Amino acid sequence: MHQMPYANQLIRSLKHVSFLALIALLLSACGASQQLAKGDKRFEMEQYDKAIEYYTQALKSSKNPGETNYKIAESYRLSNRLAEAEPFYKAALDGGYRKEEAFYYHGMALKANGKYEEALNQLQDYANIGTNSRLKGLAAREVENFGQLSDIMRGRQAYEVQNLQALNSEASEFGPYILNNELVFSSTRGSGKAYMGNGEGFIDIYTTALTDSIAEKAGEVRKYDNVNLENMHDALATFANDGRTMVFARGNEGSKKGRRNVDLFVTYFRSNAWTEPKLLTINDARAWDSSPAFSPDGKTLYFSSDRKGGLGGNDIYKVEIDDNGRFGAPENLGPDINTPGNESFVHVAPDGTLYIASDGLPGLGNLDLFRVENGKPVNMGTPVNSAGDDFSIYFQSPIRGFFSSNREGGKGGDDLYSLVKSQRKQVNFYVDGTVYLRRDKAKQQTIAPNQLVILQNEKGQKIKETNSDAEGKFSFALDTASTYSLVSEKPGFFTARYRISTIGKIPSQDKLLEDINDIRLTATLVLNEIVKEKPIVLENIFYDFDKADIRPDAAVELDKLVEVLNDNPNISIELSSHTDVRGSDVYNQDLSQRRAESAVEYIISKGIDRSRITAKGYGESRLVVKNAKTDAEHQRNRRTEFKVVRIKE
Repeated sequence: MHQMPYANQLIRSLKHVSFLALIALLLSACGASQQLAKGDKRFEMEQYDKAIEYYTQALKSSKNPGETNYKIAESYRLSNRLAEAEPFYKAALDGGYRKEEAFYYHGMALKANGKYEEALNQLQDYANIGTNSRLKGLAAREVENFGQLSDIMRGRQAYEVQNLQALNSEASEFGPYILNNELVFSSTRGSGKAYMGNGEGFIDIYTTALTDSIAEKAGEVRKYDNVNLENMHDALATFANDGRTMVFARGNEGSKKGRRNVDLFVTYFRSNAWTEPKLLTINDARAWDSSPAFSPDGKTLYFSSDRKGGLGGNDIYKVEIDDNGRFGAPENLGPDINTPGNESFVHVAPDGTLYIASDGLPGLGNLDLFRVENGKPVNMGTPVNSAGDDFSIYFQSPIRGFFSSNREGGKGGDDLYSLVKSQRKQVNFYVDGTVYLRRDKAKQQTIAPNQLVILQNEKGQKIKETNSDAEGKFSFALDTASTYSLVSEKPGFFTARYRISTIGKIPSQDKLLEDINDIRLTATLVLNEIVKEKPIVLENIFYDFDKADIRPDAAVELDKLVEVLNDNPNISIELSSHTDVRGSDVYNQDLSQRRAESAVEYIISKGIDRSRITAKGYGESRLVVKNAKTDAEHQRNRRTEFKVVRIKE
């Protein structure tokens, strides 16, 4: 009787708690909705860093976390922080968000973080199922580019790279240029107001004295005279006319126009001062125009633009400058240089070599650096390139220069690095091979065109694959001091395997003629037709007199048969042992059976299923040389053979 009032009170309390929980839930949902709305507003204004703040708050109580994570990922991507976007794309997809762009950009973010295998799988899937024709084409191109990844990673270039620790800050430094023994560069340091696109400061142009010890001890850093406007980005200065003409990029003041509002300006050094910067006539008012670079003679200006009529995102253009300093009409460098991706950050070295940064050419990360050789961009490889963004290279001499990177291990966002060509001569190894087919009873082997060949490492793991050309030829790049297997398979034929090693094959430095030397090894793969019941002799299988124990030299040969069985899991064999005529028939029959069984047990001990191999001793019943008289003839009769007895379809 006394429990009833307490029960009623408890029920009323629970109802009160439920009501409060409901109110809290509604307030939380309302708060999440407000944070999302604020984030969306900032996103539309391209104030991505502020948008991330609001989206992160909304994520705590969002009804649709997949979509919110996607918006965070997009904010990072659009503010040039693709690597940081990766976990948010993954969270969006794991949360059931199915906007197809997320699949593509997740793959690209994985690549930006050096997760190449995951990136390849993601992009392959998207290339097969995507419906956005532009992104699907870009994904297919990326998948194709991945085919060159291992070659790029192995093609280490003869450069030594060092972070300019003393000069770099926790902000971003990029865009190096050498003028009058001064290092001119761009940086987000020292800005009193944060740019809401990425949370860093506005970019300004700086200069400092160039010394041999700049990496360890930097001098005074000061802003460049009269070209840095407050709350504007001023960056990427390039000079001509003995340093009296400067072209640079200006824009991104944070207005609603955002990225579109980036243009090229020119200023002249007259009467010991820089003139008021003027907008260049080559700009497109509807486009992003940036990363200018003069040729060494000052008669050509290169720049990057996403203007209408290009080949993709940002393309590289050039414009001729006449003797009066007038700029001509911009000319696209065409499909040999530009891709459906982005090309920018041009540099023309003192020797006239053109360098660019691109994310549309085969590379290790988002932006990679390329040297143009014979009109075609060639990836500069490691250690210049990395999984991060590598860009804005500048050579002050044929062997020394600088570039920018946001690679792992840096000090800030983008850092400046020095680049010195190593005096030690480099060696690159390659293997050039040919694949042949050998059919039973054919007089000669024939070439095998379009035959898949796999390069495996010493552990048997696939590194790369390719198809032979019309003449059966193929080629792979190899590492130094490494051992490989070349493997090719074809139904109805024994798997062909060829071992090759680069260990101990580097010539001494005095015998290398070039700075970078290619050493080409050769290989031949022969696919032999499988013919059931055809005996195949195992060479060099010897036993001690009157014994069936497996000697070490015989074990080496039997290991080769183990490899054949592993390479051809669909075949079962009979392993047979034969003797010569010396000794009684009964004794030879017993000895050969014991030897065959001993060999089979050895093979089974190496992991081959017992059901795939049968031991058979034939004694002296199947002589190869009848009436043998010499030791050599008797040896031919004392043999071990195998033959295929079953082929699993």
